[in-house]
Amino acid sequence: MEKVTAEIQQRDQEEAKGNRQTTTHPGARVCRNLVSLPVLNLGRLREAKALVDKAVKMHKVFSIQGRYPVIREALRARGWVEQRMVCSKRQVHHHRSGERRASSNDAGDNGTDDDNSNDPEKEQNPDRLHNLMSRLVQNEMVYFYWTNCRDAIKTNSLHKEQMTNHFAKAGSFTTKTGLCLNLRNLKWFDSADPDTFFPRCYRLAALDERHDFIDDYRRTACTSLLKYIVERDQDVQGQRISHSIQTVKDKKLRKQWSRPVDISQMINSALRVCQEFLESLDHSDLDTSLDTQCTPTQEEWAKFLDSYYLVVHGEAEIKSSDYLVPRCEAMLQRMKRVNPQLDMEGIHNIWIIKPGAKSRGRGIKCANRLDQILSLVDGDPKLIRESKWVVQKYLERPFLIHGTKFDVRQWFLVTNWNPLTVWFYKKCYLRFSTQPYTLDKMDSSVHLCNNSIQKHLRPSLQRHRSIPADNMWSVDQFKTFLCTQDQEAQWDTVVVPGMKSALIHTLQTAQDLIESRKNTFELYGADFMFDRDLCPWLIEINASPTMAPSTPVTARLCAAVQEDTLRVVLDRRVDCTANTGDFQLIHRQAAVEVPRYVGINLLVEGFTLKGPCPPPPLKSCSRSVPRHRGRIKAKNPLAEK
Repeated sequence: MEKVTAEIQQRDQEEAKGNRQTTTHPGARVCRNLVSLPVLNLGRLREAKALVDKAVKMHKVFSIQGRYPVIREALRARGWVEQRMVCSKRQVHHHRSGERRASSNDAGDNGTDDDNSNDPEKEQNPDRLHNLMSRLVQNEMVYFYWTNCRDAIKTNSLHKEQMTNHFAKAGSFTTKTGLCLNLRNLKWFDSADPDTFFPRCYRLAALDERHDFIDDYRRTACTSLLKYIVERDQDVQGQRISHSIQTVKDKKLRKQWSRPVDISQMINSALRVCQEFLESLDHSDLDTSLDTQCTPTQEEWAKFLDSYYLVVHGEAEIKSSDYLVPRCEAMLQRMKRVNPQLDMEGIHNIWIIKPGAKSRGRGIKCANRLDQILSLVDGDPKLIRESKWVVQKYLERPFLIHGTKFDVRQWFLVTNWNPLTVWFYKKCYLRFSTQPYTLDKMDSSVHLCNNSIQKHLRPSLQRHRSIPADNMWSVDQFKTFLCTQDQEAQWDTVVVPGMKSALIHTLQTAQDLIESRKNTFELYGADFMFDRDLCPWLIEINASPTMAPSTPVTARLCAAVQEDTLRVVLDRRVDCTANTGDFQLIHRQAAVEVPRYVGINLLVEGFTLKGPCPPPPLKSCSRSVPRHRGRIKAKNPLAEK
């Protein structure tokens, strides 16, 4: 440290001397000297050394990759001294771990969803005291790492007392493919059904799941047709028009481009498909002979789907089908018992196609035709080879605010995986789309609420004036809106409990796949959507969620969640009663007792078992034994014995 101090003083003197020599104009020389002369005097230097000595002694040296001014200032306020990552070009030893790969996006395996800049040079600190302190600790061990890229830190090379903000192998639930696979195993961890909070999805690159998706799509088309018939009958009787049923009011136009379809045959086919599906769930189809099963062929399915598209889009001429409505209602009631997602599915059979390893909404598209969905996936052989395509059922009937779709960004913090310890943040924010909600078009401006997409689009003039131009609301604004709809109580009774339950179940399925490490934590951002009953549906989970102050809402909330994160992971370590801000502990698993290791010597203990009396020897059956009425004396006593 003495050597570093001497080098700093010599460098400042040479810099000031060079500035005086290169200046020619007297007036300019005075201004140049005022700017370039070293600000730090000996008193400030002693102060810096004292602060550094105290920080090193108390193990308060930190390092940050990326632009996180809130984290930096909060740590400095706690007496921590920063060791800038950009200052050293050497490979990190045991206390400075990992390769310093600059990446603005960690979406490859970690699910990073935002554009957190990771160039520390863009954030120059004007206070030279902190720069001096950073130089003084450049050879000291770092005890706290905060990065926006998981691969920047190799956790297996860290000491036990070093902290970092990323767990290894978290892609099991922060990627779309990982979340899709792991939630299927929830039955082994809990009795909850993932179909009650996570829209069903499939990996189209896997051949077996591709076939399952095609079967699901066809079956959903059948239930959508039944719902269309029921809702159409309700609209006629109640003289109201549902927003989900498209009709042509002009009879002349309807006759011009409508096509006749045999709706009775379509409904009977749909009822038969649903009945066979219910029988397969009960395994009652095993008693049915193959001759009596009427499985539709590929040509029959193609014809059915073409007619279905015409019907739900109002392009078909439908004759009276009132007598079939009771049968459709009864079948829908039976299907609802086995499919919790039936109400939110709608009637258009829309699915959302996602590249499994991309973030910020890139490459996501919506489609409602089977051939379109399969062609989108088959067009990218790289993603097919890497099994990265995911198709998920779209929430066609979401909860809308003034006719506009939105989603919710909810933070949560994991401080330990064994035992699993989860903290839920009480504050969240809403992200709106720029266009009013409609199912007439599959444009991303209508159906995707990612701020990285919507911030480049101009809001529609038809959108309600209460929705701001920056497309964001705080949770308090949303609660105020619920009050106007007489639904304010559902936030605490339906929304929050549903989000907490979904997050806990998701983390349970990934617990055995994460490399748990002490002194490690991670902040995640979960995206939720609400159906008409305000039941939350988990869409995805992002690692390294954005902390950029893009709007007044995020500027306030992102700063608060970073400060509260440090309160949980730092202040609470010293004082278990410390204030944790808006973080609430919602789950702490009971620790599993591990048997004590006794070495490699094995000892087998036991006792012999006494068996019953041995059976008599078996006689040979090669000769027939003569039958005698009287007793025969044995001529050979030894043989008799």
